[in-house]
Amino acid sequence: MNTESSSVPAWTLLQWQELGQPRQAWWRNESATALPRKVQTADDRMPADQAYRLICEGTALAWRGDFHNARQLVLALGRRLDRKSRGKQAAPVASPVGFPQAFHLHRQAQAQRARVLSGVLIEFDAQWCCALRRAPDWRQACEEAWGALPGGEHGVLIPLRELLGAVGAHEWRKKGVEIPALGAKARIHAHYGVFSPVRGEYLDLLARAPLPAAGKDQAWEAWDIGTGTGVISALLAKRGVQKIVATDMSERALACARDNLQRLGFERRAQLVHTDLFPEGRSGLIVCNPPWLPGKTASLLDQAIYDEDSRMLRGFLQGLAGHLLPGGEGWLILSDLAEHLGLRSRESLLAWIAEAGLQVLGREDIRPRHGKVQDSGDALHAARAAEVTSLWRLGMR
Repeated sequence: MNTESSSVPAWTLLQWQELGQPRQAWWRNESATALPRKVQTADDRMPADQAYRLICEGTALAWRGDFHNARQLVLALGRRLDRKSRGKQAAPVASPVGFPQAFHLHRQAQAQRARVLSGVLIEFDAQWCCALRRAPDWRQACEEAWGALPGGEHGVLIPLRELLGAVGAHEWRKKGVEIPALGAKARIHAHYGVFSPVRGEYLDLLARAPLPAAGKDQAWEAWDIGTGTGVISALLAKRGVQKIVATDMSERALACARDNLQRLGFERRAQLVHTDLFPEGRSGLIVCNPPWLPGKTASLLDQAIYDEDSRMLRGFLQGLAGHLLPGGEGWLILSDLAEHLGLRSRESLLAWIAEAGLQVLGREDIRPRHGKVQDSGDALHAARAAEVTSLWRLGMR
């Protein structure tokens, strides 16, 4: 799934007072959390209720206590948010809230949770070393996620929540995700900020859809638009496509795709292009797996889930006919979750296909297999239980 943004948040110099002395450190937060209005130091003596109140008022806490106690504080903040959420759910309402209102309320709650849990900051020096008691050595995870600091003597303040996400990404990058469609023990290793193909059912659709004949008399070439981890490119190569042009707007995604294609032995067949949507020329097969939900992004990984105003989806459809060889096909991989959430109608999708001068040649469907389908306590369960993921085979009219 595409990681659409090409930009990486810039380093910002954050200033605050500590023990009566001016302090400075670089700030970088890749979620939508704004630069803190105020920074205050905190340590093991600060009660969780006080920390919660300060963060809700806009004060970030630069942690000076034991590292593991900082993690405990974040857990305590999460419990307070959970109690607040349960209290709201227990309040009587005149009528049940349906979609899309329930979805918007769900996203608002997620955003509030992210803002609060991002209020505990951990300081590192210019070599990504942390001086806190019992702080792990996470230099490799930080360097993979954020690279080198801008220089000078300043350290960096990172929200603990973001730090734990980077460490989790580092572990997943080492372990990888097994992709049965690529063969026994084949794995895809997602880098930080690139969406991992943990939901693999759409790959089953790619593995079984009939390849179009267009272009086979030439050097068999296919395009992977918004390559992300490169998993679709790898699967196309596994199916015998001799050349794959993989595009993405994210330099992180292109580096990740390059790494995975090299691991799997397909690097000679793939050309990676930093561009928005299509490269130059035409192809007999163009595949795109855009973000499935219309909406604004609130974090780095949101860019693989939310597509504001369906920009990527509509851009792919509008440009497809102009890049297909005669008899070629465009494969659009899309869940209908947006339809069940009331965010986009099937009629709108079909109208966009027709307006682009395209026709539907066929469609392959599959049900999701992830755990939330069975989780009746999930706020979006009704929509998830009805979800179907489809591979739309599109051709020129």
